[in-house]
Amino acid sequence: MISLYDTLTGEVRPLTLREEGRVALYACGPTVYDHPHLGHARSALTYDVLRRYLEWRGLDVRHVANITDIDDNIINRARDEGSTESEVAVEWEAVYIDAMAALNVLDPHDRPRATEWVTEMVDFVARIMDAGVAYTTPTGVYLRVRDVPGYSDLVHRDLDDLRASAGARVEVDEAKEDPLDFALWKAAKPDEPSWPSPWGPGRPGWHIECVAMSLGILGDDFDIHGGGNDLVFPHHTNERAEALAVGRSFARHWVHNAMLNIEGTKMSKSLGNYRTVVEMLDEHPDNGRAFRLLVLQTHYRKTMEVNADLMASARAACQRLDALARRASVLNRPPESLGPRDLDESAVDAFNTAMDDDLGTPQAVAVIFETLRRANAALDRGADDAEVLAATVTNLAGALGVAVDAARRGADAGDAAIDDMVARRQAAREARDWATADALRDELSALGVVVEDTPAGPIWRRA
Repeated sequence: MISLYDTLTGEVRPLTLREEGRVALYACGPTVYDHPHLGHARSALTYDVLRRYLEWRGLDVRHVANITDIDDNIINRARDEGSTESEVAVEWEAVYIDAMAALNVLDPHDRPRATEWVTEMVDFVARIMDAGVAYTTPTGVYLRVRDVPGYSDLVHRDLDDLRASAGARVEVDEAKEDPLDFALWKAAKPDEPSWPSPWGPGRPGWHIECVAMSLGILGDDFDIHGGGNDLVFPHHTNERAEALAVGRSFARHWVHNAMLNIEGTKMSKSLGNYRTVVEMLDEHPDNGRAFRLLVLQTHYRKTMEVNADLMASARAACQRLDALARRASVLNRPPESLGPRDLDESAVDAFNTAMDDDLGTPQAVAVIFETLRRANAALDRGADDAEVLAATVTNLAGALGVAVDAARRGADAGDAAIDDMVARRQAAREARDWATADALRDELSALGVVVEDTPAGPIWRRA
């Protein structure tokens, strides 16, 4: 069974499931008011890969990822544009979903929206009030954190230290009893959306939505709660506190992915290195696959670097996968015709060992490309194991969501010209014009292109 680093315990430990063979996974989704950036993409890909691998190992996963469709940013954008909060949320949710699809991120099984769960949130706040660990002020309802034993266990710091360092990460409100106390329900403000509640009209606090949704859909004691490590405090700390406050059993395992740097520096609008997913995808047709591979080449708990050279290298690696698939497509048993039991056992074992050890995707990717090297060598010498090795590469890459396409030539400039040169060389060979055919082969070789003549016709790949 897979072991994962648990933020709460601070150690890598086996994933113990509530129900054998089934995994209940909740991963925090976006607040939809603008383009998703590469940090959003990394987080979504982390839990997509986790889900895919668990399913590949035969587990039944139920994946929930919420949409926050009401908050201050959405309200402010609607005001600035002269539109409604609902219109803003619908527009940018669609942009987010399209961007994730372009990255081959699977849709979650459930995508709850905050505004659809307000009744459940009001009920949950009422239970917290009944437990005597919350209080009202003119600005809303607040949870009293000192009344929740183990409030700060997720961040492994005591309350005094947390108060001293929290700063801008907690809401400033003089009516609160403690700076760390946080809003369960926000009192209505003029010209803002509001819903009725026992404490007057208003809207839910941010943290209560994930508690109501995760427990409402997955039930108590669900298996995995995931998100970016920027959410550990205050968001996930406060979610956990809300559940503990009413005696509910919350997530069994907390998983958090790290952030990313652009050209060596933390991504920030103020620094001018802020990158959206759409911008990245527009730069090159194969950037979706390349970014996924780049994510996989960095362990999910380590800061990830993104720059032009790394993206180009990742694109080239994707083309190597496609080139192998093209070579293997003319075999008696092409990769797609082989099943899981037909794969190379040593490669699969090494892949599983890497992934089972805290989702070790860098090592798993290394296994895939070592197997690719073995497959090409087997094809070069016409060895019997070429079929199995090629199928293993395709299958293991697919387990991580990296699509391999024998028909794809890559999108680098000059591919159409290479296709034309290969076609002209083949025409020269058929006409027995060996001098022209050899000259074209030399030209292709100078471009770093290897042409192989097969019974089904020539195929080419980049060396």
